[in-house]
Amino acid sequence: MQASTRAKELRRNQTEAAKAFWYRVRNRSLGGWKFRRQVPIGAYIADFVCMAARLIVEIDGGQHAERKLHDQEHECFLRDEGYTVVRFWNNDVLGNMDGVLSTLSMALSRADRVP
Repeated sequence: MQASTRAKELRRNQTEAAKAFWYRVRNRSLGGWKFRRQVPIGAYIADFVCMAARLIVEIDGGQHAERKLHDQEHECFLRDEGYTVVRFWNNDVLGNMDGVLSTLSMALSRADRVP
């Protein structure tokens, strides 16, 4: 399946955590930073990307505890492409959204805004 087709499918079938996160960061509502969701980058699809900050947010469910090697390879590739990756667990997004957004705001404040 082509990455763009898979990305569209993922946007249509978001997890509850991804929906909640998207609701809080869409329309530049987090400090004016623009986020996109389910963005193909190379062979991977990033959950959320702020292109201006070269920052990727991954929201992980329980299956990621068993896929650590794959996630590490994925993260290494993205770092080599110039991105910073920030990961949150689904339960953190759903149970502590303010903490998640605070952590994300700190990461964004350290980023250089790319035109």
